[in-house]
Amino acid sequence: MQNQRNCYENVWILSGTSDGPPLVDSLLQLKYVVFASVVTHRAGKSYTKHPKLHIITGKLSNKFEIIDFLKKNQIKFVVDATHPFALIISENLNMACKEIDIPLLVLNRKSSFEKSNKFHYISNVKDINRKNLENKNILLAIGSRLLTDTASYYLNCGANVYARVLPTNESISKAFASGIKKSNIAILEPSKIREDVLEKKLCEFWNIDYVICRESGGYSQKNWERIISKSNMKLYLVKRPKLKNEYSVIFDQHNNLIEHIRREY
Repeated sequence: MQNQRNCYENVWILSGTSDGPPLVDSLLQLKYVVFASVVTHRAGKSYTKHPKLHIITGKLSNKFEIIDFLKKNQIKFVVDATHPFALIISENLNMACKEIDIPLLVLNRKSSFEKSNKFHYISNVKDINRKNLENKNILLAIGSRLLTDTASYYLNCGANVYARVLPTNESISKAFASGIKKSNIAILEPSKIREDVLEKKLCEFWNIDYVICRESGGYSQKNWERIISKSNMKLYLVKRPKLKNEYSVIFDQHNNLIEHIRREY
């Protein structure tokens, strides 16, 4: 049973829409007051309305803004469930929590799939051997930030480049400016169900040979692993950066993180 002293302590969660809602729901059931940070209003709609849930939209630029937020809202502990490649916010959270001695819990998701000779880890999005690229159909599922530079590299290698991007104004604009043919761009959300996966249909339609995505441990990576394990395609996973937040406690499962909160705080 939830300890009485913990019943209304404030927790701040920073997360995408895959991990955030289940973590928030679990904490609300334990009677915590939860602040959930999202980047867009659209992402905020993924959460159910609750009197003890406060949705915070927008970015905090540096550790000083984070410290101010922590103090203003009397946050007792922080959950960093952001994307593994979102290094700036994670580093700022680490510095801020360390400076004012607030517990920082990090969700570092892992894939549940076993190793396969169809899965290849690369350190950089451009690390596929050039000799294997001539006339190959490559699907980039790496987000929009590095899309132009990555697409240019593989086009110059003689590959046929395709991309899957999220349905946001920023992603679509960057995709259309990337040099990839518009007919080779798919705008869709990562599938969150096992059956009738859109990405599988897309790969079949485009006759994809290689898929490049980031090692996030989230829905997108798991979908690609599931699809490619049953196909003739190869998956190239860009290795996640190593965590530098020495102050934090790291978990790879939702339930372990929640149990730690319930037990310790």
